[in-house]
Amino acid sequence: MNYYISDLHIGHANAIKFDNRPFADVNEMNNAIIENWNSRVKSNDTVYILGDFIWAKESEWPYFVGPLAGNKVLIRGNHDPREFSRTVRNMFQDITNLKEIKEDGKHIVMCHYPIPFFRAGFSDTAYMLYGHVHRTKEYEYLTEMRKAIKANATGYGTPSGNFINVGCMMPYMDYTPRTLAEIIAGDAAHFENN
Repeated sequence: MNYYISDLHIGHANAIKFDNRPFADVNEMNNAIIENWNSRVKSNDTVYILGDFIWAKESEWPYFVGPLAGNKVLIRGNHDPREFSRTVRNMFQDITNLKEIKEDGKHIVMCHYPIPFFRAGFSDTAYMLYGHVHRTKEYEYLTEMRKAIKANATGYGTPSGNFINVGCMMPYMDYTPRTLAEIIAGDAAHFENN
């Protein structure tokens, strides 16, 4: 099973205030994220982490990554280290800036940064998963753009507008890695109500 999530900011106390996260302090947040992760992810599952994973020195990453179940693929964010030690690198199946996979007949493009017009983006079965913008003004701009794209989609040769924020603070993510089906369903309900 594949799971996806972005912008966990494990260890980042300021993320609590920035996102209005429902945690009293960074230890409560870290513990909740680890508990949510391990309640879903099994040892043979893969979690695609779309950046801004851990707010700590690279040498401290094993402390946070070690307890997390499953195989991990990191798509770097702006707050992730550019270089990793062999110890940390070996904790991941891959560390990259952009990743494309196929899952259940769907083409998935993943990047920390939103790419509204992504490769294969004309297809209704292609999705761009991103993070970075949290629930900021930039996210509002992207939502308005997406509404315009979807309203004007006329079929083949026009963008699908299937770009989805998988930031952990999104209501359909709830600080928990989610499957693509869960993300698509949760995003659709959220998108229609905003």
